[in-house]
Amino acid sequence: MKSISSRNIHRPVVTLILGLLLVSFSTSAGATEYIVKLSQLTDLKAVFAKVEPVDTVQARTRIGGTIAALAVDEGALVKKGQQLAIVADAKLKLGISAMAARIKSLEARLSLARTDLSRSQKLRKSGSLSQARLDQATANHEMVVSDIAAAKAERAVLVQNRAEGAVLAPSAGRVLKVNVTAGTVVMPGEAIIRIAAENYILRMRLPERHARFLKQGDVALVGGRGLAVTDSAVRKGRVRQVYPMLEQGFVVADVTVEGLGDFFVGERVRVWVPAGKRSAMVIPRGYLYKRFGVSFVRLKDGAEVAVQEGAETQDGVEILSGLLANDLLVSP
Repeated sequence: MKSISSRNIHRPVVTLILGLLLVSFSTSAGATEYIVKLSQLTDLKAVFAKVEPVDTVQARTRIGGTIAALAVDEGALVKKGQQLAIVADAKLKLGISAMAARIKSLEARLSLARTDLSRSQKLRKSGSLSQARLDQATANHEMVVSDIAAAKAERAVLVQNRAEGAVLAPSAGRVLKVNVTAGTVVMPGEAIIRIAAENYILRMRLPERHARFLKQGDVALVGGRGLAVTDSAVRKGRVRQVYPMLEQGFVVADVTVEGLGDFFVGERVRVWVPAGKRSAMVIPRGYLYKRFGVSFVRLKDGAEVAVQEGAETQDGVEILSGLLANDLLVSP
């Protein structure tokens, strides 16, 4: 009875061992292999960049006078040629009125000179008037015509000056600063409104030791708003320009990226830019597994090796320690 019960007890154990061996054999048969190799990784330097317009233009007055009206305020979007303010000069209105009265007086003199010339021509034909008197009447008529033309030209200048009191937007964009209020006295050429052009860039400053690694056309990673360290809204940008002059030990560069139109000018954004290359070991994430919080890989000979994980890359995970070049890994 004891031998029968012993066989009955050991039979499930033998079945379990056989099952584990079959599972292990099937797992090792379906495992994929990976040869560890050194590759070149680009180090990324994290910096803060400011949102700035590519161009900043000034809306200036063309005549002197007083600000009669302001049509925009800070933050307003404007189009090229849009009227932003009106500069009024009371002397221009008085000058235009004076020139209108002068032209009216000259037109009355012209009517009289025309009548005198017509009478003189008739009397000259009948022989009742000398040629000198006719020449005098003709010259008088031409002089009045010339005076009227000059007065009309002067009035056109005054009208044009009054029209130039309208301050127009030199470029489309967003109003950053309005330097005046209604009633302010301004001089010709004075800047009263500052406008940021529609195109925005990220301007960053890096220590000069990174200047030799940074070049135009490099790909940069741009974070989202809020300066969060972990941000899912990371986008790709491109280095637009690297300025050749260092400023207080920093190299200045511009990065272009889409979607900056809704940012505030001067807002800071996190940017990662290339800062050199180095050799590193990178393996796919599928060859790593964890036990008690420690990362392991399995070699082809069956050994388990604890490794130290580094940063995530496009090809996998960087391994800082635990592996050597040409190690043969199998998937766990």
